[in-house]
Amino acid sequence: MTTRPAALGTPQIVDLGTCAVQVFDAGPGDGPVVVFVQGLLVNADVWRDVVPDLVAGGARCITADWPLGAHSIPTPDADLTPPGVAALIGSLLDVLDLNDVTIVANDTGGALTQILMATGPQRVGRVLLTPSDSFEMFFPPMFKPLVWMAHVPGAVWVIEQGMRTRFAQRRPTSFGWLSLTPLPDDLLDSFVLPARKSRAIRKDLARFLRTVHNRHTLEAASKLHNFDKPVLLAWGAEDRFFPLSLAERLAEILPDARIEVVPGARTLVPFDRPDILNPMILSLIGLDART
Repeated sequence: MTTRPAALGTPQIVDLGTCAVQVFDAGPGDGPVVVFVQGLLVNADVWRDVVPDLVAGGARCITADWPLGAHSIPTPDADLTPPGVAALIGSLLDVLDLNDVTIVANDTGGALTQILMATGPQRVGRVLLTPSDSFEMFFPPMFKPLVWMAHVPGAVWVIEQGMRTRFAQRRPTSFGWLSLTPLPDDLLDSFVLPARKSRAIRKDLARFLRTVHNRHTLEAASKLHNFDKPVLLAWGAEDRFFPLSLAERLAEILPDARIEVVPGARTLVPFDRPDILNPMILSLIGLDART
């Protein structure tokens, strides 16, 4: 549907048992591994300005089109509840036999990562969360109607058709308030075309949306005190959806967590400020940024 960024690395299809996902692998095979988890209605392309710097610094970067509505391969047999998608992330680590992994997550992907941290963290060595659904906020109030609408037959099709124009795509209720800088057309196409063009992808999206509930993030939060590995909370200073108080509450629970406020960034920190985020990731995994 769209040309994927070459910077993401070599594409491959990885069988996770109940489904397959498209995965991109870049960087040295013996480098420290960073696995990325993005949010609802975006795909691996959101990391296209992050991966090259990390690879240049010596990291191996693995991005995937997780089944959250902008993915490329339908997953009709997969468990697409939030715990089910979190388990898919764990399955990818198992299938690729990845250990001491650094997970970098954003938005809905942060909620899924918290669930993984609470339920299956054995292969995870450290975590960086940018603004993410947490505690009672899954989803933020502006996006709650998506959950209700997903229970109405055909509603996801209506939502997707309603985002045909750039004006609609850049409204606050779609992508408009996620970043300070407007998302470029090619990135918007990568995000919106899969569900617009494929009924199977829309069905996957509806299945996930119908199961979104803050009981999942609240349950995860109740167990995060057991996750004693390093966590960096890199929060956008100008985020419209996820207040800094969420990061502060996470830092209070997690035994080894610290907060870094990212200036000039909203929710999509990897798009707004990769120049700040990338050195943070390299430092977290023990590598130096290359100039």
